[in-house]
Amino acid sequence: MSKVISALSVSVDGYITGRDSGPGNGLGDGGHLFDWYFDGEVESRVFKGFRLSATSAPIFDRLAGNVGASVAGRKTYEDSGRFGDDGGPHPTAPLVVLSHRPAPDMSGRQTLVTTGIEDAVAAGKDTAGEQDVALMGGVLVTEALKAGLVDELVLHQVPVLLGGGRPFFHDLPEHVALRLLEAVAAPGVTHLHYAVVR
Repeated sequence: MSKVISALSVSVDGYITGRDSGPGNGLGDGGHLFDWYFDGEVESRVFKGFRLSATSAPIFDRLAGNVGASVAGRKTYEDSGRFGDDGGPHPTAPLVVLSHRPAPDMSGRQTLVTTGIEDAVAAGKDTAGEQDVALMGGVLVTEALKAGLVDELVLHQVPVLLGGGRPFFHDLPEHVALRLLEAVAAPGVTHLHYAVVR
C-alpha cells in the first residue's frame, strides 16, 4: 500500500542544509550531511554512485526502492538546480513540484502543481500507484504534516550541530505524535524511522 513519507538527512540540531545554502550553492556548509551516502563499501542498488555502509545500505535501498513519486517545494527545486538532467531527486520516480508561480522549462518527468499541498500529494499518489510518495523540503513537509497527509518520517540523523541553516520542521499549530518503528546506528548516521500517529 502506498504511503506518504519523508526521509531526509538532518543534523542533530534539526537542519537539512547549512547556513549559506541556496541557488548555485546547493547545501552550503551542510553538504557533509550526505557523507554517509559515499563513504561506505556497499554500492546502492537504487542510486548509482552511492556507496553506503553495510548497515545503511539495506535501509536506504529499502526506502528508495519503494519510491514511486517525489514531491518537492519550489525552493528545494530551485536550490537543487531544478535537478539538472536527471529530472528529479530519484533516478526513476517522477517529480511533482508545488509552486504558487509558473516554473519554466520543466522536463518530461516533472509536473507542476499550483493549487496547494493536498493536490500536490494527490498528484504524487496518482503517479506512484502502489509505491510510496517521498516529500522533500522542510516547508513542504511541515505543510503536509499540518494537513494530516504524512504517514512516516525518517530522520537520517548525522552527528553534527550545524548551528543554523534550513530546518527540517517549521512551526506547527499543534504537536504531532510519532511512534518509533526502527532506530539503527550506522557509521556516520543514525536512522530513525517513525510512524505519524493520527
